[in-house]
Amino acid sequence: MKRLAKALKAEFGDNAKSDGNTNPVTFTVAVERFADAAKTLKESSASLCAEWTTDDTNSGRGFSVYACYREGSEYLIIKAEMSYDKPEFPSLVNHFVPANRFERQIRSLMGVIPRGLPDSRPWIKFEDWPEDAWPLRKSFDVSRAMARCEGQYAWIKAEGEGVYEIPVGPVHAGIIEPGHFRFQAVGETIINLEERLGYVHKGIEKRFESMTWETAVKLAGRVSGDTTVAHSLAYCMALESMTHCRVPDRAKWLRALFLERERIANHLGDIGAICNDAAFAFMLYQCSRLKETMLSNNLKLFGHRFIMDRIIPGGVTADIDGNAKKEILSEMDFIKKNFDKLVRIYEESSSLEDRVRNTGILSSELARELCVVGVVARASGLNVDCRVYNHFSPYDTLDVDAPVLAAGDVHARIWVRIVEIRSSMRLLRNILRDIPAGGIDAACNAVLPDSTGFAAIEGWRGEIIYWLQSGNRGEINRCMVRDPSSVNWLALEKAIHGNIVPDFPLCNKSFNQSYSGHDL
Repeated sequence: MKRLAKALKAEFGDNAKSDGNTNPVTFTVAVERFADAAKTLKESSASLCAEWTTDDTNSGRGFSVYACYREGSEYLIIKAEMSYDKPEFPSLVNHFVPANRFERQIRSLMGVIPRGLPDSRPWIKFEDWPEDAWPLRKSFDVSRAMARCEGQYAWIKAEGEGVYEIPVGPVHAGIIEPGHFRFQAVGETIINLEERLGYVHKGIEKRFESMTWETAVKLAGRVSGDTTVAHSLAYCMALESMTHCRVPDRAKWLRALFLERERIANHLGDIGAICNDAAFAFMLYQCSRLKETMLSNNLKLFGHRFIMDRIIPGGVTADIDGNAKKEILSEMDFIKKNFDKLVRIYEESSSLEDRVRNTGILSSELARELCVVGVVARASGLNVDCRVYNHFSPYDTLDVDAPVLAAGDVHARIWVRIVEIRSSMRLLRNILRDIPAGGIDAACNAVLPDSTGFAAIEGWRGEIIYWLQSGNRGEINRCMVRDPSSVNWLALEKAIHGNIVPDFPLCNKSFNQSYSGHDL
């Protein structure tokens, strides 16, 4: 028994019942002890990965609330059941800060009440929706338009001499998706930032419920378009865990090839964009040129610039031959030669260094409390990377270099990306050298009724989690998606305190979270 499971059993004994058949293991506790379990796991150094609810009325039950925790390579899920007439559970917010937004979203979209949650404002769901409109309930009629209500969002206020507000968005000057940022500042110094997201809420988790297991992978690949490979892979691996599908080894290696190409391309784009927000446009143009080289080759080799729809349940739909290997190796030589020159220019630009060092600091302690993941976590001293700790094939045989820095500033987040680009280029060479022969797809078995599947994948932003649940006919009853942005957006609010207003675009871009991946 692993560490978190041992701690839970030591505290709960027979009052925590394990299903024994799922990975990760799921323990069911009485709903009144849902927060007690969180306290026990927090004391065991666990992070809260996700919190969600299910409507099980189609199976003759009420509602259930779930929380997923992680410590090192161990994931553990806590479940508590609620009656239909009293859908309430004790809030986890006293133990885990990210629970605040998870639970606001649960209340908004499922109508389940987290008792003790100090912030009852809607999240994702907007205030001009009817109060009793809960889209994730089975009784919600998606064919009917909702009536519009009068509502006003209650922003947090800061008062005092010299304090003023700066509203930014939701429509921005660029082509990014919409999000509203409300600053309070004294002079140029930011004393508070509050985000308002949800403007691109698309009902994705609800849409999954009307799809088949085979076609839903297309929707997963569109949760966040710049992360189509990782989201598709996470969905497929969760489904394959439900059906005990044996994916061919070659397909697993091709999936890793796609995943690392996605990582390199996006990191290149981010480095250039961050520098551009410090008025160093040269890096933007040069990094964009290298990124475009990869995207053009993706189209040539795999039929899509972002490698969309190339990962399917049971395998992949695109393969590589000897000529493709040569092209990728030549591409890597070209990118490495040019990227190394750009890194030297970045390091030797003192005016750029003045902007990125000691800007937007997220301390290791705060990063741990906020349960951040990915680049943001590793730049703040947290050694978390699913490729290293989850040991899924082929990463269990590849030497993944997950850089960890302690500074937690904009420069650290840039430098983590730089090291990861170099690491991913090395991984691509190793994949091309060692990829096994064989088939690239396999049939998945039928999904059994009342079963669940889980997967955690390291996308280029960080850990992506999918949790799937089938209904009493084997259909999709629930698909919970947790993009890295669901936890990392909150960290941006905290990292900007004490910085000047002109540094917000720079800090924001160094986080570069997904609006679409968050606004499910």
